[in-house]
Amino acid sequence: MNQHQNNKKAWEEAFEHRNEGWCDDLPARLRTDDLPYMNPMLKEALQMLDLQGKTIAQFCCNNGRELMSAMQLGAAAGYGFDIAENMVAFAQGIAEQAGLPCSFTATDILDIDPGYNGRFDLVLFTVGAITWFEDLTALFQVVSRCLKPGGVLLLNDYHPFLGMLPIPGEDSYDETDLHRLVYSYFRSEPWYEKDSGGYMADHENSNTFTSYSHTMAAIINAAVTAGLQIAGLQEYDQDVGIADAYNGLGFPLSFTLKAVK
Repeated sequence: MNQHQNNKKAWEEAFEHRNEGWCDDLPARLRTDDLPYMNPMLKEALQMLDLQGKTIAQFCCNNGRELMSAMQLGAAAGYGFDIAENMVAFAQGIAEQAGLPCSFTATDILDIDPGYNGRFDLVLFTVGAITWFEDLTALFQVVSRCLKPGGVLLLNDYHPFLGMLPIPGEDSYDETDLHRLVYSYFRSEPWYEKDSGGYMADHENSNTFTSYSHTMAAIINAAVTAGLQIAGLQEYDQDVGIADAYNGLGFPLSFTLKAVK
């Protein structure tokens, strides 16, 4: 079994044991909130795009909450892809309940059906998605083939620099010394852990998550190699999910990358 299949089992286990009530408010928030489930940086980046009448997709869509939120910007159709079958089934049910023109498919992102080639005006990756892929060039080649000419890749994520910092809860974290770096920026070996689903579940997984660090150069070069033109890069000193203790200290903690086919 390859690492993607191991991660599939791990995510399905985590979602199966999600905390009671997690995202049960999704249908209501889609009706009442402005772009719910999105950090301010992602909201701003999406609002700068013209999505009216467009066809948009989210790769590694989790339970679909961000894709369905983005539909508020006037997209005609939304497509979500994720490797976890139970997450995709949940997302499809919510979309139908909310009356949204969204379709969700369970698949390894690297194996997205060629029938989607040239279909999308936007492909979106949100926080924590690309870390599951060792080969970003292969990943962005799938993005490129699925985008229409002129289509946009939008990536909002943790900054690679954050991988150098100890995260609250780790043994190496010291709240009295927040400027201490403990990991290499150029780490090549994978990370192995059992709690990557911790934001939605207190359950300790029996299946292991495998993830990878990527430098900013690796991200940009992979996009360019896949035939995408870099159209913008924004960096922020604000965390987007795991280490807000470092906010405002002058470290790059998150970023948004826009690239165009």
